[in-house]
Amino acid sequence: MELVKTVMIAMLNDKFRRGRANFMLTSGVQSVENLQGLIEAVREFDDFNDDNDPYGEHDFGRINWNGDKVFWKIDYYNQTLDEWEDPFSKDCQRVLTVMLANEY
Repeated sequence: MELVKTVMIAMLNDKFRRGRANFMLTSGVQSVENLQGLIEAVREFDDFNDDNDPYGEHDFGRINWNGDKVFWKIDYYNQTLDEWEDPFSKDCQRVLTVMLANEY
């Protein structure tokens, strides 16, 4: 049962990330070369493994982008974005943050 939940969360996260997700960009990542290309690379990311996705939820990734180490992370919030929300809830607001690794 837990594996089914994990696979479903991963599918929801992939759909969100590849769709029309609004990206939150840290100040550091806003200065990278070809920011639009980086956003597209995050949308297309599929190199999930035990090292970068230990829970199998596809909620985190690492990309080397033009010499910069970049992380992206999906978090789950309620409608007012002030508390955690269950990723299966109809009220869940996913937020995708892209940051330089040294900003983490």
